[in-house]
Amino acid sequence: MKKIFTSILLSAFVFLVINSTVQADNSINWFIKQSGDHNQPSLMGGGTTYPEYGVKGIGNKDDKIIYLTFDAGYGNGNVTKILDVLKKHDVKGAFFILTGIIKYSPEIVKRIADEGHIVCNHTSSHKNIAHMSKEELERDLTVLEDYYKETTGKELSKYFRPPEGSFSVESLKNLHSFGYKTVFWSFAYADWDNGKQPDPKKSLEKILANVHNGMVILLHPNSATNAEILGELILTLKEQGYTFETLDHLYAQQ
Repeated sequence: MKKIFTSILLSAFVFLVINSTVQADNSINWFIKQSGDHNQPSLMGGGTTYPEYGVKGIGNKDDKIIYLTFDAGYGNGNVTKILDVLKKHDVKGAFFILTGIIKYSPEIVKRIADEGHIVCNHTSSHKNIAHMSKEELERDLTVLEDYYKETTGKELSKYFRPPEGSFSVESLKNLHSFGYKTVFWSFAYADWDNGKQPDPKKSLEKILANVHNGMVILLHPNSATNAEILGELILTLKEQGYTFETLDHLYAQQ
C-alpha cells in the first residue's frame, strides 16, 4: 500500500511539473537587440512580431519619427514633472495605466487625458496575460476600462501593452478579438526602480546612442531620472531632425 501511495504521489508530482512547464513555455517575452549606428534594432531575434494580431513595436525605417510611450502603474511627483515637460514642448505621448494610478492619483490620470495624451490599457492586475484564460483576460481589461470611464468620463483607448512584455500567441489572438492593438517597444532601459535610479547623464547618452527611425521608446514616468532628462532629450532629438507622433499615427502607417 505504501508503494502504491508513493507511486501515486510521484505521478501527481510529475503531472504538476509537466503542466507547470507547459504553462511556463506558453509565455513569450518580447525582446530586442540594438543594431548600432542608429539602425533599427532586431525585434524578437528577427522572427515573427505577430502583425496579424495588430502588434507593433516599431515604426517605418525611413521616417525620423519618435513615439513616446509610458508605463504608468502609479502616480508621484515625477509623473507630474513628465507631464509638465510634455506640455512645455507640445509633445503627446501614450500612457499605459493600471487601476492603481486611477485609484490613488485620479487627478494625474485626468490631467493625462485632458492634455491630449492617449491613455491605454496595461491590465488591472499587472499579471502575466499568458497565464490567463480568454475570460480572465477580458475581465481584467474591462475592470480597468470601467474604472477609467467612471473616473474621467472618457473611453480608454484600445491600445494595450502586456505587463513586463510577457504574452502568448493565444493571448494576442484574444486581444485582437477584443478590438485591442498590442504595442511593444524598440527601446527600453532599467528606469523603473525608484530606489535604484540610473545616472541621468549616462541614461541620456544611452537613449541618444540608440535612437533610430520609428523608435517606440518605453519609459516609466515615476522615474526621477526620466523626469530630469526628458526635456533635454526632446530638444536634442528635435535638433537632430526627429519629430514626435502618436500611436494613432503609428497604426495609420502601412
